[in-house]
Amino acid sequence: MAAAAARVVLSSAARRRLWGFSESFLIRGAAGRSLYFGENRLRSTQAGTQVVLNVPETRVTCLESGLRVASEDSGLSTCTVGLWIDAGSRYENEKNNGTAHFLEHMAFKGTKKRSQLDLELEIENMGAHLNAYTSREQTVYYAKAFSKDLPRAVEILADIIQNSTLGEAEIERERGVILREMQEVETNLQEVVFDYLHATAYQNTALGRTILGPTENIKSISRKDLVDYITTHYKGPRIVLAAAGGVSHDELLDLAKFHFGDSLCTHKGEIPALPPCKFTGSEIRVRDDKMPLAHLAIAVEAVGWAHPDTICLMVANTLIGNWDRSFGGGMNLSSKLAQLTCHGNLCHSFQSFNTSYTDTGLWGLYMVCEPSTVADMLRVVQKEWMRLCTSVTESEVARARNLLKTNMLLQLDGSTPICEDIGRQMLCYNRRIPIPELEARIDAVNAETIREVCTKYIYNRSPAIAAVGPIKQLPDFKQIHSNMC
Repeated sequence: MAAAAARVVLSSAARRRLWGFSESFLIRGAAGRSLYFGENRLRSTQAGTQVVLNVPETRVTCLESGLRVASEDSGLSTCTVGLWIDAGSRYENEKNNGTAHFLEHMAFKGTKKRSQLDLELEIENMGAHLNAYTSREQTVYYAKAFSKDLPRAVEILADIIQNSTLGEAEIERERGVILREMQEVETNLQEVVFDYLHATAYQNTALGRTILGPTENIKSISRKDLVDYITTHYKGPRIVLAAAGGVSHDELLDLAKFHFGDSLCTHKGEIPALPPCKFTGSEIRVRDDKMPLAHLAIAVEAVGWAHPDTICLMVANTLIGNWDRSFGGGMNLSSKLAQLTCHGNLCHSFQSFNTSYTDTGLWGLYMVCEPSTVADMLRVVQKEWMRLCTSVTESEVARARNLLKTNMLLQLDGSTPICEDIGRQMLCYNRRIPIPELEARIDAVNAETIREVCTKYIYNRSPAIAAVGPIKQLPDFKQIHSNMC
C-alpha cells in the first residue's frame, strides 16, 4: 500500500525564517509547472498557502529514554532499519583510540542469546543483510530485510548492541582482523592522505586521530575498554532508530518500546560533552620519489552541519567538481578547473570535497599528479578558488545548483540510502529536512552569495595540506599560503 502524501503548510513568516525569502516564492505544480507568485499578487492567500507533496512523510517519535524513532513508509516489499549512534572516534582519547571501531567488529561475534553461527544462520535464512560502520562522529548498525521480517531485524539489532558477549577469545581473534584491515587501508593512498590531512588540520585533538586507531592500541584494547565505551556512549538521547521502505511507524514504535524501552536507561551518568577541535593551518609531507604519482589534499576550515553557510559551501564544492582522465568532454566540461586541467594535462584526477562535522569541517580538493605538474596543478587550483571569491558567474552557479540537487536526489534511490539519510539528519539536525525546503535553500544561493561565503572561508586563509609521493616540486607552505589571496 503506497504511503499517503505529506501535506506541508508554510506561512510567509515561516518561509522567511527557513529560507530567507521575501514574499516572492516558487511552487512546483502537480504537473511540474513552475508557478510564480509576486509579492503583490494573491496577498490574501499567502498566509496559508498549501503545497501537497507526493512523497512519503518522515514520522518521528521520541521515547521516554530519549531514543528517537524515525521512519518513512514508501510501501515497498523490503526495508532497511538501523541504529545511528552519536558516538565515533571523536569521543575517544589517545589511550582508547580505536575502541569504537573495535566494538563495531565485535557486534557480530555473538550475544547472550545467539552464538556467532546462530546469528549468521538467522540472517542468511531471512535473506537479509547485516552491516555496520564507524566514522569520526557516528557508529551505525543496520539491517536490510523483507518488510515482513522487520520485527526480527529490530530484535537482532537490539540484541547485538545490548547483549554482545565480547568474549576474550573473539577479542583476540579480532585484533588480527583489524590489523590486516589497517594494512589494506595503508595501500589506499586516498585514505592515507585524508588521515594525514585530519592529523595536521586538527593536530592534538580528537578529529586528528584515525578511526582504526594506532597499532599499539589495537593490540592492547581490552574487554573493559569496550564495556566502558558502551556504558558511556550508548545512551538513549544519542541513538536514533531509523527505518525506510515498507515500514509502519506505529509497528516500529512498538518494537522500539519493547526492545529498548528500559534497557537504555540503565546506562547512568551524564552524556559526555563534544570534545572541542581546533583547526590549524599546517602541512604534512611524506616524500617518496620511488612512487610514480603524487597524491595531495589541500583544505581550508569549513563549517558544521547546521551552520547557515553549509549549503553555499556545498554549491561551491559542486562548482569545482571532479575530473578523471577517463572522462570524455575535454574543454566542453562544465567545471572550469576540469577544462584547465584537461587542456594543460596537469593531473590524472581531482576530486573536490566538503566534509562536515558537528562544529567544524574541511572544504578542499584531493588530486593525483605527475611529479613534474604538482606545482602547476596546485597553482591552478588556488587560482580557481580565488575566482570563486571574486568573479564567479550566475550561469555557473545556476548549473552547480541544478547538479547539486540532482546528485542529492539520485543518492536517495532505495530504502538503504533513505534510511541513512534519515538517521544522519536526525543526529545532525534533530529532524529530517524536507526535500522542498532543501531545494529552496539551494535555489537561494546566487553568485553574490558564493563570492561572499568563499571570501569568508577561503580568501587569505591558512590551508591544511597533506602530500604523499614524489613531491619535490611542491612549493613551500609559505608560498602556498601567499597564493590564497
